Parts: sequence; structure tokens; C-alpha cells
Amino acid sequence: MARWQGLSRRTKSGARLKKHHEKRKAELGRPEAQTIIGEPRVKQIRTRGGNHKYRALRLDYCNLSDPNTGKAEKVRILDVESNPANKEYTRRKVMTKGALIRTETGYAIITNRPGQEGFIAAIPTQIDVDATQKRTISAKKKKRQTLQRKRIGSASGTQKKTTTRKPVAKPAPKPKAAP
Repeated sequence: MARWQGLSRRTKSGARLKKHHEKRKAELGRPEAQTIIGEPRVKQIRTRGGNHKYRALRLDYCNLSDPNTGKAEKVRILDVESNPANKEYTRRKVMTKGALIRTETGYAIITNRPGQEGFIAAIPTQIDVDATQKRTISAKKKKRQTLQRKRIGSASGTQKKTTTRKPVAKPAPKPKAAP
């Protein structure tokens, strides 16, 4: 069955909506490009109004532009270091906007959407990948430690409350009725 990106035929509460037009070809959804490193392969897609999108399926070069110097050059992509969009993309080396890539000149961050535009534009960055991974690991450890402290703190707090409470006086025994 085809993907469709039109309005839902139901309201939030579940009532049926009357459709004001049939499905349009422009509302057709397509699978994502999931651009990887390899021999360049770009697919042309016709969009609404006769315009075109260029879906980059594989690319091995990027346009690296340095905002400080104002110079741009075409450099080879060596590897995808991390992709904050999805951990699975990092493992499979999928390139999307915001992904950290290793190039011939160093590390760079992708600034455009290769699945929509058909090429990769990137800017150089001074990020040290090992340090970044260490930072995330140490942040996770700190978070775990604070959670443990909170748990221990709350437990000891309740323990203090119970030990410092005044002992409740036991009710006096009822007198036995005479026969």
C-alpha cells in the first residue's frame, strides 16, 4: 500500500470527516533516501508544479565551506562518525542533516538535507570524536549517580522520620465486666 501524507479522515475524538477532495498525487509519501557513502547515485523525483527534487542515495564527496575564510572546496567523505538523528543511522553510516562526518581535511558537520537536494554541504568543526564520546559517557554516569543519591536520600529520610516520631501510646485495656 502506498504512503499518503494527506489529512486524516478522522477527528481527534474519532468522528468521521467529510473529504473535501480526493487523494492528490502531491500528497503521496515516499520512502526516505538514507544517503550512504559510495559511488554517487542521485535519483530525480517530480514534485508538485512540475518541479524536481534530487534524492541522493549514495555520495562520496561533499562541498566543504569554511565560514571564517569564506572558501569552499570539494572533499572526499571518509566516514560517518555520529548521527544525532538516530543511533541506528550512526551504525549504518547514513548521512542526514547534522551528522558528523570525517573528511580528507578533518571533521565536518552536514548543513543541508542530502535526501532532498542531491548533494552534501558541510562546515568544518573542531570536535574531537573521542572526547565527545567520553563527555556523553561521563554525563550518563553523573546522571546515574544523582539518581542513586536521590533514591538513597529519600530512603534515609523516611527512616529518620520513623525513628524520630514519638511512640504512640497504647490504648488502655478495657475493664472486664462483672458477672
